[in-house]
Amino acid sequence: IKIYLFLNLMLFIIICSVLSKFNIPSWFKQGDIMIGAIFPVSLKETISISTYERDSSVILQPISNTKTLGRFDLRSFRWTHVMIFSIEEINKDPVLLPNVSLGYRILSSCASPTSALRAALALVSGLEEISSTSPCAPAISALIGESGSSQSIPVAGTFGSFQLPIVSYFSSCACLTDRVKYPTFFRTVSSDYFQAKALAALINHFGWQWIGVIQSDNDYGRSGIMTFTEEVKKFGVCIAFVGKILRTYPMDKILNVVKIIKQSTVKVILAFTTEGDFYPLMTEIVKQNITGIQWLAAYGWITAARPSTPEIFQAFGGTLGFVGQKVSIPDLKPFLTSISPYKDPSAAFVRNFWETVVGCRPVLPGEHIDTETTIKICTGNETLMNSEDVFFNVTELRDAYNVYKAVYAIAHALHELLFCEKCNNAKQENTQFPTSLKLNKCFRNQFGENIFFDKNGDPPAYYDLINWQLVNGQVQHVTLGHFASVTNSAYELNIQENDIVWRTGKTVPISLCSNVCPVGTRKAQIKGKPTCCFDCIQCADGTIANSTGRSRSKISNPYQTSTVQSFTLFCGEPMGIAVTVVSLLGASLSLATMMIFIHYRETPVIKASNSELSCFLLFSLLLCFLCPLTFIGRPTVWTCMLRHTAFAVTFALCISSVLGKTIVVVTAFKATYPGNKAARKFGLAQQRIIVCSCTVMQILICILWLKLNPPFPDMVFRYSNKKIVLECNPGSEVAFYAVLGYIGLLAVICLVLAFLARKLPDNFNEAKFITFSMLIFCSVWITFIPAYISSPGKFTVAVETFAILSSAFGLLICIFAPKCYIIMIKPEKNTKKHVMGKI
Repeated sequence: IKIYLFLNLMLFIIICSVLSKFNIPSWFKQGDIMIGAIFPVSLKETISISTYERDSSVILQPISNTKTLGRFDLRSFRWTHVMIFSIEEINKDPVLLPNVSLGYRILSSCASPTSALRAALALVSGLEEISSTSPCAPAISALIGESGSSQSIPVAGTFGSFQLPIVSYFSSCACLTDRVKYPTFFRTVSSDYFQAKALAALINHFGWQWIGVIQSDNDYGRSGIMTFTEEVKKFGVCIAFVGKILRTYPMDKILNVVKIIKQSTVKVILAFTTEGDFYPLMTEIVKQNITGIQWLAAYGWITAARPSTPEIFQAFGGTLGFVGQKVSIPDLKPFLTSISPYKDPSAAFVRNFWETVVGCRPVLPGEHIDTETTIKICTGNETLMNSEDVFFNVTELRDAYNVYKAVYAIAHALHELLFCEKCNNAKQENTQFPTSLKLNKCFRNQFGENIFFDKNGDPPAYYDLINWQLVNGQVQHVTLGHFASVTNSAYELNIQENDIVWRTGKTVPISLCSNVCPVGTRKAQIKGKPTCCFDCIQCADGTIANSTGRSRSKISNPYQTSTVQSFTLFCGEPMGIAVTVVSLLGASLSLATMMIFIHYRETPVIKASNSELSCFLLFSLLLCFLCPLTFIGRPTVWTCMLRHTAFAVTFALCISSVLGKTIVVVTAFKATYPGNKAARKFGLAQQRIIVCSCTVMQILICILWLKLNPPFPDMVFRYSNKKIVLECNPGSEVAFYAVLGYIGLLAVICLVLAFLARKLPDNFNEAKFITFSMLIFCSVWITFIPAYISSPGKFTVAVETFAILSSAFGLLICIFAPKCYIIMIKPEKNTKKHVMGKI
């Protein structure tokens, strides 16, 4: 296959060399190893196109036609001389390539894909007549170029199969990372894949949701915008329009784009174009005085010198965009100022350069001066030493620095080939550049930057954020941030927002298709429009949008406000105050009763009622009275879990203590019969075991409840379409009724035992008091279940707190009130004789 491709390529080269030649100047210098380069220095190209015409003798006669395009590009001219400067610097370096000289052949592509391919074919084949006096030089070992992605695509696609390394300094199209199509393509400029991420991050940072896009109608623009669109869609950004331009488009297409811009409502527009494609549109925008737009720029034009003028600034001031890293190359300025048509009259494009920078036409001795020319003629005394042209500003080199890095990348790869592999003869005839120009060896240049390529031939992603500002009447490209990769898939965007000069002044521009819907309204999508365009309509009755920009409504009040009414017991409400007062009252009574029992623990009444179990019971009642306090306030995850589990455990402890007292009473009177040893078998240890074991069972049920399906705060809409009820959802209804059932089981056992022992002889028979308390307890909780199920909202909470408080008061009053009465009011009855009076 490679032989077939090679034969076809050679045939194409021969045809091209016969049919057409580059009739433009070029740069050439002999060297041991040659490097080719393509720069769009001149957009002026004279192409001879051969066609054939059949004459009367039936012989095909060639007819030559010419076509001319013209414009001198000063930026590309500087790129060319940066390459020449770099090669001369490397040749002077005694370490990098000792005893090996680099040469160069440089042609112009005229920013045309076909011309770029023809220039590359001429450089590779060596068939181009660079100079009639030049010796036969070795074929080029590597190619630097091209600037435009559309020009690099055919070149890289054609020569990739022949293992010719191509290093671009400005082709950023993400499509060029395809190693199948372009296996030997590398670049020193970051891929548009990363630039698209940077631009999307910038747009998302400032909250712009509605933007316009201008793109170059070529591979660079199409690929860049496709990648950019994928990125901004992740942030919900909508693109209002996509205008397409190209430097060769007629004026009517330019005016159509201007019309689109004027009719659109966007306030932020991204121009993903090159400087040559965008400049005609820029001048028309300035001409029609279209202002008030915040422009975002691609790498291709943000720092270009031609549009960076006060005239263009009128419409494009405050432009933001990303560019590569800037450096200052030492000794470059003297090299650039030494360019002169009098020093080297045959140098390529030197006259065009002189006319552009100096402003006059140089005339060499013996040349004829056209008296009808309107161009100023130079005197010969002009100099560039004190020129303030931006061409000589080498303190902020970005694109030129990419050219510089490309040359050094090739030089270091040559060093690897020639010296690191210990070849016996460094200067081999027809030395070909290594096919492994993947720069697997990272090197650090004199500016401290590590130069390397990844598996796709791309350098690491790094951009400076540039802002167009007018300083002392001149447009300055001020660096106000950066975008860089920090890990394999993460990127960091830093912006000095306070220093940005916006087109709208000091305030960040807003770009929305529709304003954010206020509270009480919702979005209604407009048919045929992007998702960013919508109407705001009132929420329907019974729904609410409790935040701005909602696309759907939830339950609302009749006035479409964002008030969410919580149907819980709050301290400020009468019901909440009542629950709090009663709970604290019950807790205080329990605590006071406990203090009385501790103080009078040696009296017959206290001894007869089993002081230890009584203290357990009073402590559990204290906790029971405090439980309702957890029902007050806005439900949270913790309060919901606490209120149910605390209620379950405290009441289990309470009823377990009552059960223990009941068993003590029954066994005590059974022990009065001769030979009955029940009382001795049911001592303090057994009482504690009953209380603890019954309580532990409830704790285990609560642990399973919290583990499997715990209670949680919930917003309930079923009670009203105008109010939201905030309540604690029990999570598991089965678990909730299981804890209630367990407490009920203990209460029923207590009731049965106490009822059987109610007629036992004693002046102070505690069994009957337990019976009354259990009757109250059971009746309260039996009526609680239907009331709890049927009560809505805060009444559910009220029913539960009422059941807790009433049952706790029933136990406290029925069991302890008679004892406290005797101790405090009738102390004369607090004797052993009176307690045993009926036996």
